[in-house]
Amino acid sequence: MKTDTIAAIATAVSDSGIGIIRISGEDAIEIANRIYRSKNNRKRLVDVRSHTIHYGYIFDGDLLVDEVMVAVMRAPNTYTKEDTVEIDCHGGILVMNQILEVILKNGCRLAEPGEFTKRAFLNGRIDLSKAEAVMDIIHSKNEFALRSSVNQLRGSVSDKVRSLRGDILHEIAFIESALDDPEHISLDRYPEQLEEKTERILRDLKKLIDSADNGKMLKDGINTVIVGKPNAGKSSLLNLLVGEEKAIVTSVAGTTRDVLEESIRLHGVGLNIIDTAGIRSTEDEVEKIGVEKARKYAGNADLIVYVVDASCALDENDDAIMELIADKKVIVLLNKTDLEQVVSEDDITKKMTQVSMIKTSTKENTGIDTFEETIKQLFFGGEIAVNDEIYITNQRHKEALMEAYESMEMVLKSLADQMPEDFYSIDLMSAYASLGRIIGEEVGEDLVDEIFSKFCMGK
Repeated sequence: MKTDTIAAIATAVSDSGIGIIRISGEDAIEIANRIYRSKNNRKRLVDVRSHTIHYGYIFDGDLLVDEVMVAVMRAPNTYTKEDTVEIDCHGGILVMNQILEVILKNGCRLAEPGEFTKRAFLNGRIDLSKAEAVMDIIHSKNEFALRSSVNQLRGSVSDKVRSLRGDILHEIAFIESALDDPEHISLDRYPEQLEEKTERILRDLKKLIDSADNGKMLKDGINTVIVGKPNAGKSSLLNLLVGEEKAIVTSVAGTTRDVLEESIRLHGVGLNIIDTAGIRSTEDEVEKIGVEKARKYAGNADLIVYVVDASCALDENDDAIMELIADKKVIVLLNKTDLEQVVSEDDITKKMTQVSMIKTSTKENTGIDTFEETIKQLFFGGEIAVNDEIYITNQRHKEALMEAYESMEMVLKSLADQMPEDFYSIDLMSAYASLGRIIGEEVGEDLVDEIFSKFCMGK
């Protein structure tokens, strides 16, 4: 790894009350000392105790740049485990950039994106899953995502992975020892013991893998597509959920020609809502494009909200929509219940099974609370537990867990086929390595560089 001293602006580069410039590396304190002057010009940063804050000024030669507070932190008890200085200055864009330029002139280089956190990883302060949790905290879109990321930063995922790896390594060591010293270490009845432990590890891995779909949806939001015939009330529903007039609503069928996208929160759950053009047979070229887009988005959705105008009879367009969404998670809204009802729940269930159905009126704002609760029931069994539950929210982690699961299944197969003990060890080692990629103990330099390149500057 690079060990030179780096610096970057660690806060948003905008007009604000405070800005922070971070310096890390072997010469961090010495470089800060060159540009810092205390009020009475007697204090030297190289002489102060670690984890102390000092008032003073930043100078570029004899030119005063800004009035600052400077935090001095000595290795190894810092974010990067290197000597670190943080300069708290006024938050203007110009003044922050001027201080950074002074620091760079005095022996620092500009940090690469994510390089501070990368050094924390490479210096052993955090593992790779915790480093990725830092990025997730910064980009959290809702309360669940934030709490889940904080739990991962505290070690919820890495602790579980290390525990599983420890169990697997114990079995590898036992097998290797028995093969090297068969006179003193017996493998009699060992296959039964290994089978029991393998099944337990598989259950733990399955639970983590199963959490990934919910974890991703809770982190990134549930991709929700509103479909229905023209004038069924789709745009009115979008406006009602968003809380403002985002979509044009008229009595003219086919007003929505393109997709409208909005993100909202319902009881801590994020919905990425897409309002689509009404699906129907049409000769209008523009509307036809909108209908095709609606079909495409519906095919990729996590949740379909099928809005039915309950005051009008079902027709061939409804049949086409129900066929399109037959294999999806669907909530059917029997809308316009403020008018005389023509469509009943039985009319829908004759053609679609296992769907949630709610009577609504977007005009009178009825049924929306039930709609929100139904989403929670449909995806999370009614409860979203984040305190003790581990959710996998990273696709890279999920893939590694699935590879580990496949390797442990091979152990079971070898046991069933009464293969030699060497076969157990090979697949156990493969599972051990797969889990190691989650915490960064089995990864190459290219992957590390790719992960940290996605971080913001100064983190």
